[in-house]
Amino acid sequence: MKISTKGRYGLRALVDLAANGDNTTVSLVSVAQRQKISLNYLEQVFATLRKAGIVKSVKGAQGGYMLSKRPEEICLGDILTALEGRFSIVDEPESEKADDNLRKTLNEMVWDRINDSVNQFLEERTLAELVENYRRLNMQEGNMYYI
Repeated sequence: MKISTKGRYGLRALVDLAANGDNTTVSLVSVAQRQKISLNYLEQVFATLRKAGIVKSVKGAQGGYMLSKRPEEICLGDILTALEGRFSIVDEPESEKADDNLRKTLNEMVWDRINDSVNQFLEERTLAELVENYRRLNMQEGNMYYI
């Protein structure tokens, strides 16, 4: 499975939202500008994230989006599953799954193990870790001096 633009942009936008939100709403316009993502596309992505319970929207003059939970409580698996569906390295039609011993062997010993490893990785990583690294990199860039 290849992560689509929806997954990549959604993850970028959520890191931006978490890094710039600090328990306040953030407008999608500002996220779109900072991340150079189409506002219309971002609205579609955030509609999906809202339905999945990852973000909540606030209407009005001070409206925008905010995370529905703390970044430490949101794993990358939740985000990417909401945007992309469950990770699977092979897209095998249901009719072809494990209809013989060779397919069963490959599924059990290769494809399922790769899927489990990737899904475990995504479940162990949180949005907070990405935000922390993003902020650290921004601080390093801010402290560079040019002569």
